[in-house]
Amino acid sequence: MTFTSVNPHAPADVLGEWEAAGSDGADAAVGRALKAAQVWRDTPGAARAKALGDAATALEQRAGEVTDLVIREVGKPVSEARGEVARGVAILRYYAQAALAPDGETLPASDPDQLLFARHVPVGVTALLTPWNFPVAIPLWKAAPSLAYGNATLLKPSSAAAATALLLSEIIGPLLPPDVFQVVLGGAGTARPLIDHPGVAAVSFTGSSEVGRDISARAAARGGRVQAEMGGQNPSVVLADADLDRAAATIAYAAMGYAGQKCTATSRVIVADEVYPQFRDALAAAVEALGVVDPADPKTLVGPVIDDGSRSFALAAVASSGGRVLTGGRALDGPGFYLAPTLVELDEPVGPLATEEVFAPVAALIRAGSADEAVSIANAVRYGLVASVFTSDLAHALRLTRRLEAGMVRVNAPTSGVDFNAPFGGSKESSYGPREQGQAARAFYTESQTVLIVP
Repeated sequence: MTFTSVNPHAPADVLGEWEAAGSDGADAAVGRALKAAQVWRDTPGAARAKALGDAATALEQRAGEVTDLVIREVGKPVSEARGEVARGVAILRYYAQAALAPDGETLPASDPDQLLFARHVPVGVTALLTPWNFPVAIPLWKAAPSLAYGNATLLKPSSAAAATALLLSEIIGPLLPPDVFQVVLGGAGTARPLIDHPGVAAVSFTGSSEVGRDISARAAARGGRVQAEMGGQNPSVVLADADLDRAAATIAYAAMGYAGQKCTATSRVIVADEVYPQFRDALAAAVEALGVVDPADPKTLVGPVIDDGSRSFALAAVASSGGRVLTGGRALDGPGFYLAPTLVELDEPVGPLATEEVFAPVAALIRAGSADEAVSIANAVRYGLVASVFTSDLAHALRLTRRLEAGMVRVNAPTSGVDFNAPFGGSKESSYGPREQGQAARAFYTESQTVLIVP
């Protein structure tokens, strides 16, 4: 079975056609990885660190080429594409150093002549199932710790980002022993055999909640480790004492930047009643000012959605919301999959825009009578990835951070954007399993082994 990847800005531009690995290809890749894992786990940490450092340098040297491909394949605006590639370089360098970090600790033994210690050892073979929206950063923030801690690593990218994954493999693969890092192409027919394979010790997934729940159940059923980062329906709470102009500019980009195609994008804007009319007008103006067409243009901040199905889904959600469209709400003319950035005013926090992830440049505006009501609205969804609060009262902000049901809370900052050296993940249906990124990644890609030595 073959598949293609197309340019969402110009769908007639086909980046390539590839054969899906399928069940047989996935099984063969795992077999190669199991052999490679024995070599890589015995490779000294200093050598693993050097390989990842060399990979960072190689990616940096080809940053322009990778950036151009990201723009073309997934429609990411050039400013964000450049930033994502730079982030990938930084991630590789960060985990190059992690390969040299202490791998355990000594413990008091019952006999002083004995040696008791606990150390972290690689789990073996990992399978990484990654989405199209961050085709460099997400594969690398999974693969870099997996490799740093000594695992053979299989990357199964979204079919819509296959070309970028293959370019990453071309850059990184030669700097590692054979088969330590492999790209396995295809859709569900390739992913399921990896998830179910007894030779795959750990599965890390980023994508929708529905798919993530299925993957988590399948992997856990056979005793495999599983980590799933899933959807978000992220609120930004604007209190009466906030800097309204700053908040409007920040939230507009957090909701609409890269066509809202981030799990951390702002989906709901919950505004204190006292400043609601003023803020509504400021936010609508900020949304209308965003550049939309042609992701290769430095002035573009939004860009196309990934495909026509995504655009149709978003327009249907707007149509069924029961709210008033303040701006946008329509497809744009032209061959690309463009949707005007859309802000919808809701009378009540109900309907798809208030409860579900739309994954498009669409956000709901909701009025709250008090800070308590704003928090209640923010928490009243099944997701809990990230929330933001805009206020000039730091003490109040800190109190609200304890009440918001989200894995990440940001004050006077956009919901979108995360630091690669900090734990990443959500609560409720947004995440399952250990956190990603930073030092937290070690908990997933290694297991603790206790050793007692008796002379």
